Amino acid sequence: MKIEQLYTGCLAQGAYYIESAGEVAIIDPLRETQQYVEKAKKNNAKIKYILETHFHADFVSGHVDLANKTNATIVFGPGAQTDYDIHVASDEEELKLGNLTIRVLHTPGHTLESVTYLLIDENGKDHAIFSGDTLFLGDVGRPDLAIKSDLTKEDLAAMLFDSLRNKIMTLADDVIVYPAHGAGSACGKNLSKETVGVLGEQKKTNYALRADMTKAEFVKEVLDGIAPPPQYFAKNAMMNKMGYDAFDTILQTGDTPLSPEDFEALANHESALILDVRRESEYIKGHIPNSIFIGLHGQFAPWVGALITDIKQPILLVVPEGKSAEAVTRLSRVGYDNTLGYLEGGIEAWKYAGKDVETLESISAIEFADKAKASEINILDVRKPGEYQSMHLENAQHFALDFINEQMNEVDKNKTYYIHCAGGYRSVIAASILKARGFNNLIDVAGGFGAIKKTDLPTTDFVCPTTL
Repeated sequence: MKIEQLYTGCLAQGAYYIESAGEVAIIDPLRETQQYVEKAKKNNAKIKYILETHFHADFVSGHVDLANKTNATIVFGPGAQTDYDIHVASDEEELKLGNLTIRVLHTPGHTLESVTYLLIDENGKDHAIFSGDTLFLGDVGRPDLAIKSDLTKEDLAAMLFDSLRNKIMTLADDVIVYPAHGAGSACGKNLSKETVGVLGEQKKTNYALRADMTKAEFVKEVLDGIAPPPQYFAKNAMMNKMGYDAFDTILQTGDTPLSPEDFEALANHESALILDVRRESEYIKGHIPNSIFIGLHGQFAPWVGALITDIKQPILLVVPEGKSAEAVTRLSRVGYDNTLGYLEGGIEAWKYAGKDVETLESISAIEFADKAKASEINILDVRKPGEYQSMHLENAQHFALDFINEQMNEVDKNKTYYIHCAGGYRSVIAASILKARGFNNLIDVAGGFGAIKKTDLPTTDFVCPTTL
C-alpha cells in the first residue's frame, strides 16, 4: 500500500495518490494532471479511479482531463449530477483497489454530495479517511456553498453535524485523517497548519467535534464569524460540474511570448487585463500603466479569484524570466483560462520599445511614522477584518483588500492615501487596483504593519464588548 499526499501551498490543497497491487486512485486532483499519469507510469501502475470528495468551489479539479487521458472512472457521491460520465456512488458502497477497499461514506453538509472515503487495508482494518471538506484538522467545512439549493446554511450545518457524529466520530481514534485543505484555505475559518492528523486528536481538540455539543450549538459555532465566500467559488463549482477545456490547450495558448507591439495591440483590441506577477518591489520601480499587480510568490491564485470578477477575462502577463508556464498553470487552477500570452523580455523590453512606464511611491515605516506625527494623513489598512480588529493604527480606515471592488465609493480620488497591509504584498495589490481605477495619489508603506509596529505610532487593540 502506498499513500502520498500531494500538497499545493498556494491553494492550501491536498490531492492524494493511493496505490495497491498495480492499481491507483487519485483523490481530488489538481488541474494539471500529467504529474499523476507519470507517477503511475513510473510505478508500473494503472489509474483506476478518480475520486472526488465533492464539487470543489475553491479550485478547478483535474478529474475530467485525467479521465480523458487514462479512461479511469470518475466517482462522486450520492446525488451528484454532471455534464460528463461519472459513477455516482451510493452510501457505504465499496470500491476495490488492488488489495485495498475504499468505502464511500456519504457526509453531506459542506455540500449535498460530499463524501468521505474510508480506506480499509488488506487486513480489513480501517486505516485512514480522506475527508475532503467535511473534516479539517482544527475545523470543519463551511456549510454555505450549496449551489441552486433551497436549503439554508443552517440546514446544511445541521446535516454536517449529523455526518460528523454518525459517520466519522464513530471510527477508531487511530484512523489517519487526510483532509482536502490546510491553513490558508477559505473553505474553513480555523484550519491547522498541519496537513495530516489522527482522528482521536481531532476528537479532543477540534471545537466542532466536542462530545457534549448539541446540534444547535454546533450550527451556531460553525456559522459564527464565517466570512462571505470569494466570488469565484460558485464559478469554479460550476466548471467542476459542467467540464472545461483541456489544460494542455490552455497552457499552449497562454504560454505564448509576445513582442511589446503585439502585447499592446492585444491589450487594446481584446480589452485584456495586464496582470503583473513579479515581486512587489519590481512593480513599484516600474510597471505598465493600468496593470494590476498580484505576485506569484504570495497567495496568487486565491487573490486572482477574489479580485478579478470576470472568470473569462482575457489576461496578458508580465512575468519573471522563466515563470510564464507557472503563471498560466496557477491561473487555470482557479478557472482563469483566457490567458493570451506574456510580454517577452519583460518590462525592460517594454521600456526599450519606448513605451510608457509608471512607478508607485513607496516609503519606509519610519518615514510614514514621521509624516503621521507631523500632520493628519489618510491611512488605508487593507488587511482582513480579523487582523484589523486585533490591532490597528489609530485613525486608520479599514479597507479590506478582499472587498475592494465593493468599497470603491469609500475612497476619494482627490485625497492622498497611505496604504499598508501586514507585510507589503497586499498593499501593492490594492494600490495597483486603485491606480487602474484612476486614483493617482497613493503611497505604499513598505514592510506593512509588521514594520509600523516597531515605530512609536499609537495603535488600538480590539476589545470584546461586554454584555451586561
